[in-house]
Amino acid sequence: MADRFELIIRGGSVVLPWSIEALDIGVRMGRIAALGVSGTASAAEIIDAKGLTVLPGLIDPHVHFRDPGDQAVESIPSGTRGAVLGGLTAVFDMPNTSPAITDADKLERKQAYVERVAWCDVGLYVGATKGNIAALAELESGRGVSAIKVFAGSSTGDLLIEDDESLERVMRAGRRRIAYHSEDEYRLRARREFFHVGEPYERHAEWRDEETAFLGTRRLMALARETGRPAHILHVSTAEEFRYLKDFREIATVEVLVNHLTQVAPDAYEALGGYAVMNPPIRGPRHRDAAWAAVRDGTVDTIGSDHAPHTRAAKEKPWPDCAAGLTGVQTLVPVMLDHVNAGRLGLGRLADLMSAGPARVYGVVGKGRLAAGYDADFTIVDMQLRRRIEESWLVSPCGWSPFAGMTVRGWPLFTVVRGQVVMREGEVTGAPSGRLVQFL
Repeated sequence: MADRFELIIRGGSVVLPWSIEALDIGVRMGRIAALGVSGTASAAEIIDAKGLTVLPGLIDPHVHFRDPGDQAVESIPSGTRGAVLGGLTAVFDMPNTSPAITDADKLERKQAYVERVAWCDVGLYVGATKGNIAALAELESGRGVSAIKVFAGSSTGDLLIEDDESLERVMRAGRRRIAYHSEDEYRLRARREFFHVGEPYERHAEWRDEETAFLGTRRLMALARETGRPAHILHVSTAEEFRYLKDFREIATVEVLVNHLTQVAPDAYEALGGYAVMNPPIRGPRHRDAAWAAVRDGTVDTIGSDHAPHTRAAKEKPWPDCAAGLTGVQTLVPVMLDHVNAGRLGLGRLADLMSAGPARVYGVVGKGRLAAGYDADFTIVDMQLRRRIEESWLVSPCGWSPFAGMTVRGWPLFTVVRGQVVMREGEVTGAPSGRLVQFL
């Protein structure tokens, strides 16, 4: 009697941890039941993946969906819809919302909300403040909590822990890896008086300079080693940090953003103005080259979008009054696939950085690779399809992208979350069925 599955993916080139192989995948009860099924096997639904590449479900571990907050800018429903249209099966959402996710009550409300409205699976960060340190050990073990997030340098929102004494107290409160925005707040404040409203947008990279980031990271690494608390340094952007962090692999993991791999100063500021302003800034070619070298030599563990939307009006203000933050959740996969086609990394490394890497760093249960028993999460792409990124394709209410107008080769055609096809050839299907990601 032939095997019966709920879903079969037939004929694709499947990116496994050890190689890329031509095989069929069978799914039952939302999990991978078989890698390699017979030609006589049947299923309620079959995806013809001939000529396509089947990746493990890709994860964006760094998004700001602004929810609770201003749904005219972004929300969990619109942000996760953009995620699945862009080929993502899970996202981890940051806590600097309005109000911020910093206590059990706010976390519980967001957990329930996510499970009603999300199109993909979601992890939730909890924000550390000087007032909630005693509660962090309990909060980090909450359902769906990806990590504690610490803003060691000021960015969007009102979460900030800048002094070593408070940072050490946070590190001693709990056990899981902490995610850090690493810029030195004292240096930012001291240098602010030298910059004035209306100066060129590229001055952003001069104010929040290399030393601001590198000093923040050096301070965090000293404290992490002293306390033994694992650290994940988000959006590393300087050659100095990449070189330095190689010596802290026993305690630290590293994220790089698609922006710091793709955009470069001063070109980005000249072309985009305020739409190139983000924290930490887009930097010069030396730093972009260092980011790619760190991707190739294994220093980088994860790639994220740092999707951080703002209204057009907020982005078009004179510098430095313009809002800092760029959109990217829907464009992350297409831009990274274009980098694969350009020969900057292979598909296996892409899967490691965008699936296995986030699972490993954050302790995700049942995601991150194509293996029997794991969640049936798949990002199925056409590596030869050329598309131009158009703002009309975006579903974020803010409606803009720093990558608008860019032609890429490689495009997601199917997004499958726990065996459910949630995006098929550019159309979102079914109803929201996202769940909270499970963490160790």
